[in-house]
Amino acid sequence: MGAARLGTTDLETLLTAAAAAPSIHNSQPWEFRPVPGAFRLEVRSAADRWLPAADPTGRARLLSIGAALFNLRVAAGHLGRRPRVRLLPDTGDPGLAAVVDLTGLPPDPSRQPDLYEAIALRRTSRAPFTGRPVPGRTLNELASAVLSEGARLYLPGVVATRRMLALTAEAERRNRRDSTRVRESRAWVHAGAFPYGIPAAALGPVDATGRMPVRDFTAAGRARRAPAVPFERHTQLALVVTGRDRPADWLRAGQALQRALLLATARGLRTCPLHQALEWPDLRRALSGEPSCPQFLFRLGYGPQGAPTPRAALMVDEPAPGPK
Repeated sequence: MGAARLGTTDLETLLTAAAAAPSIHNSQPWEFRPVPGAFRLEVRSAADRWLPAADPTGRARLLSIGAALFNLRVAAGHLGRRPRVRLLPDTGDPGLAAVVDLTGLPPDPSRQPDLYEAIALRRTSRAPFTGRPVPGRTLNELASAVLSEGARLYLPGVVATRRMLALTAEAERRNRRDSTRVRESRAWVHAGAFPYGIPAAALGPVDATGRMPVRDFTAAGRARRAPAVPFERHTQLALVVTGRDRPADWLRAGQALQRALLLATARGLRTCPLHQALEWPDLRRALSGEPSCPQFLFRLGYGPQGAPTPRAALMVDEPAPGPK
């Protein structure tokens, strides 16, 4: 990296890493703009890529942007920089999520060097996991990683896990009955050529036992699902929670989530979101069972790697179009 501006190669490294982050329905709701004459990047919301039915407050959109922001931070560390991040720096510019300063600071000695390689390996796996339990030391490591980003990781026991799965199943039932949400969800499923959304081949199977409320993006619509198969009997869930529920907290939770997902990937684990209940206010409040703000629920375990989802070629000068 030069002292005056971002070089093309380094900028490509940063943006490729950032764009590999997970996002709600793979909407990739972010834009990255180098600041002319400065050694900074603006991270902005893409106004034309959001889900007004499933995410009317924009919470999931900012979680997604936070995940991309964390990937950008990891890539900056890989390039020998320690980024300084300001969240929501301009109240007069609501589309500006963060500014990342990439001036010539020495690398942070506390960063985990294996996370950069995990960016390219991390994928959502909607397949069944094995019955192999996640070691307690790995769960503790994930909890510490989330805590370092200003959030907490709630690891439920058997009873709480059943309650969370029941709430997720109720959200699935509501989603299938809501015609507006069904249309919105189907609009983000495609045959594989579009750079946004989810290829039909990546939807995964349903649980033959009915225990795992995997998301049905099509509501039994036009995309064909894989045959039903039994999922793991004992499910390991993890819930990212924050103490408050403001846009800045959503961005922090997204960064915390992505740190956990990358660390899980580096430790050989697969992960899968179970976000449905978080899209219904009453079910979201019931998720954690404690005075905190639930932000993201996911399952984790050992199993097959998920199918890749497409990523758009990032344009830093103008926003990319949304799905048609």
